[in-house]
Amino acid sequence: MAGGAGIIERFYREVMEGGNLDLINELGSESYTEHEEPMPGQPPGLDGIRFYVNTFRSAFPDIKAKAIEPVISAGDMETTRVVLTGTHDGEFLGIAPTGKTVEFNTMDMIRVENGKAVEHWGVTDLLKLMQQIGAVRT
Repeated sequence: MAGGAGIIERFYREVMEGGNLDLINELGSESYTEHEEPMPGQPPGLDGIRFYVNTFRSAFPDIKAKAIEPVISAGDMETTRVVLTGTHDGEFLGIAPTGKTVEFNTMDMIRVENGKAVEHWGVTDLLKLMQQIGAVRT
């Protein structure tokens, strides 16, 4: 698989949406480093990715990547914006299920070596998500 665009899209389509956690080892390097602020209890490395995915899939079992665009590549770096949607049907960071539908953005930038993500920088708009489930006032 060439380039990070395939990695990012496969991550969102097959791991986040499809729940294929085994694919994390194929997409990410053992030396993977996460630069995004961790969620409470999130471990480092590939285990941290599994934790992130499990947290979102448990809380939003119907999570979908509504949009993955634009993908911009430069050398060994790839970046994209992703719009995620889902229904809050499970506990999320201590917030009981509300049944509310959410839509929020993430921005992802990865560095790729030998066809695997070795570093990730990202921003997940948790404020917007928390506002939509009523955990934070607008």
